[in-house]
Amino acid sequence: MKVSLFVTCLVDQFAPRVGVAMVDVLTRLGVAVTFNPEQTCCGQPAFNNGHRREARPVAARLLEVFEQELASSDYLVAPSGSCTAMVRQHYAELFSDEPELRARAERVGARLFEFSQFLVDVLGVESVGAASRGRIAYHDSCHLLRELGVSSQPRRLIDNTLGTQRVEMERADSCCGFGGTFSVKYPEIAAALAEDKVVAVERSGADVLVACDSGCLMQIEGLMRRRGSGVRCLHLAELLALREV
Repeated sequence: MKVSLFVTCLVDQFAPRVGVAMVDVLTRLGVAVTFNPEQTCCGQPAFNNGHRREARPVAARLLEVFEQELASSDYLVAPSGSCTAMVRQHYAELFSDEPELRARAERVGARLFEFSQFLVDVLGVESVGAASRGRIAYHDSCHLLRELGVSSQPRRLIDNTLGTQRVEMERADSCCGFGGTFSVKYPEIAAALAEDKVVAVERSGADVLVACDSGCLMQIEGLMRRRGSGVRCLHLAELLALREV
């Protein structure tokens, strides 16, 4: 099997280690991985702020690049529920008055999967040979849970990580307050949501917090550092790439 990575803006600019971890995990499972550096933003920031006209050419360019990739790859895989949901759920709305582009978006979206969803639902894998230590809490990212319906897949992958124990924290499915530009427009609300999330993590007794979206991890880890918390924050791909014993 061959996949092409949809490396999102946040991973590209702030967390390239997540992309590297995805490659490590996928190649360990015998999947051939490619990456096209011409890919761009999916257009989500403009779309979410109501700038639909500005989002369309960005999204159309991404479709063009991914159509080229899918000519030689079986699937597209992304380390983000947010960006995956943008393409799979919201491109239909973005191109609602452009039938050709909408049809192209549907074809691309049908072969695009978030990382944990791809591992469990497409590859049928729940254990990737990962090994670590400690108690792990999992945070449900809003787009991943509510728009893609992904909840059990990351938990099953964590449960099959040797040497770890998953602990379910209170309100694991509540928003962390990031929400992209939401945290910029409404910083007080975003900060209050993050505070609630960090308290829940600390109460769980977890040593590690795992999530599937880098935006959520940036939001939560930032507050944790300011509080002097010792909890480690990892993207699921980073956890699954570990082989500690």
